[in-house]
Amino acid sequence: MRITYIGHATLLLQIGDQTILTDPNFDTHLGWVLKRVSLPGIALDALPKLDALLLTHAHADHLSFESLKLLPRDIPLYAPPAVARWLVRLGFGHAVPLAAGEDVRLGDLTITAAAATHLGARYAVDRWRSAANMYLLASPDRSLFFAGDTALTPSSHRLVESLIHEQGRTLDVALLPIGHAPDWKRASFRKGHLTSEDALDLFERLRARYLVPYHWGTFNHVTVNAHEAIIRLRGLLATDPRAPGVRILEPGQTLDASL
Repeated sequence: MRITYIGHATLLLQIGDQTILTDPNFDTHLGWVLKRVSLPGIALDALPKLDALLLTHAHADHLSFESLKLLPRDIPLYAPPAVARWLVRLGFGHAVPLAAGEDVRLGDLTITAAAATHLGARYAVDRWRSAANMYLLASPDRSLFFAGDTALTPSSHRLVESLIHEQGRTLDVALLPIGHAPDWKRASFRKGHLTSEDALDLFERLRARYLVPYHWGTFNHVTVNAHEAIIRLRGLLATDPRAPGVRILEPGQTLDASL
């Protein structure tokens, strides 16, 4: 199993015979205002053959229409149902609804969706598109959890607990977003996002072999720059006992979790 960090929430997942791309975003800006500060770790036209796309929610940093237009349309694009229906209406006929609690099979790989704690609507007035997914990818001998965007709640680890831990297995990799907010925004930020501290706590609950943090180093935001979160995480890891399992990937770097 190989995980390559492309940037923000875009990761290339190679599990057995399946190659999957998450939340594809190769844009140079968000809304033409927030500039991308690092090139994609793999150029869009240099991607290997893909078997599926995973989309967690409709926010612009996760759902890029321009990127989807340039990606293959003969493979499934799994997304929360309201988002998938919207994409189909917009001409992306390969969008497939996958609701929380449902799963699909790709060869010997099972992809199971769970609800993330994140208001994922694209615009302020489209709350019917607010569902956000997390995904567990599991083959007979490998497993990976991709959290999309989510807050830390008492149930954030339940999908892994029920389908991995209770089956006597260990989660191989937790892909978790990290974010940072100024003090005045921190409480509201944590209602729908993980801080670096929260990601480490969820990593511990998930009992994964490795944590790969993402959602950093790609786009500047209004209140913080693109590297605030990873600077905070590196500082925590200097004294945190969970540090040996954390693998920080720069864009283009790959973790081989088969070893």
